[in-house]
Amino acid sequence: MPLLLRFLLSATVLAGSCIMPPARAATPPAAASAPAATPPVPLLWKVTGKGDAQMYLLGSFHLLRPTDYPLAPEAEQAFEASRRTVFELSSNDMNAPALAGKLVQAAVRTDGSNLRDDLDAPTWTRLQAWTNANGTPLAQLQNMRPWFVGLTVSIAQMQKLGLDPQLGLDQHFMQRAATAGKPVIGLEDVDTQVALLAGMSAAEQQQMVAEALQQAEKGDAETRALHEAWRRGDDGLLWNRMAGEMKAAYPQLYRRINTERNDAWLPRLEPYLRAGQGGTLVVVGALHLLGSDGVVEKLRAKGYKVERLGARR
Repeated sequence: MPLLLRFLLSATVLAGSCIMPPARAATPPAAASAPAATPPVPLLWKVTGKGDAQMYLLGSFHLLRPTDYPLAPEAEQAFEASRRTVFELSSNDMNAPALAGKLVQAAVRTDGSNLRDDLDAPTWTRLQAWTNANGTPLAQLQNMRPWFVGLTVSIAQMQKLGLDPQLGLDQHFMQRAATAGKPVIGLEDVDTQVALLAGMSAAEQQQMVAEALQQAEKGDAETRALHEAWRRGDDGLLWNRMAGEMKAAYPQLYRRINTERNDAWLPRLEPYLRAGQGGTLVVVGALHLLGSDGVVEKLRAKGYKVERLGARR
């Protein structure tokens, strides 16, 4: 599975990045004109803490379609049962004007090199073809790092499939929390998420661009498959395609974008499992909840009772 897709299902800031077309108001899911489909089966787990404390862990797909709403009752009930909501980023960080500037600042070259220096000949030829077909001036990308270019391609292709960052699960519950007056808490800041990309090796960045372009040529079959697996609540397929393959092929990168972040989140989440905390809804990229390195299993290993809600149909 392309590295960029793993990043897009792992880091919120990327899905809402400045690479998007000019921002527009999101169509509220309840008012979406498209016919309603069967609600997605949620990747949802309940963690029982001390006393009245309970935590709901919900795996997000950061770009969704209008037909992915309404959500399953279990997901909305988890929100209603929670005093607060927790995301990878707070709503202030997600909506901050400085977000776009930080992403661009990290991507712009300052050493006099150019994009062609970092790409092999077949990838450069593919990129030329993609920019011509999509009306994107290649000159605008020449001064950018490969990870930014790969992100540009992947998000543009996802939007062609009707996937919209303004309709992502994170945005949905951030809006719900704002309306209900519930606190919105971030596990990370923007700098931490941008550093995930800026810290990639030259080889990893080259691979990201090559895979993004190859997937575009194949009609984005991987994106379609992952979105459908998320809708089915198929944690097994998502683990194998998102994390299992990456752990085997790119162990250092997997550790950086998944394991280390999960480990850093645990001490920030556990206080909400103390007596008197009531309910907490945690919405993070689905990658972070799956497998032996996921938050679900890490909390279970600490002795908490963890159960899946809204099991796969």
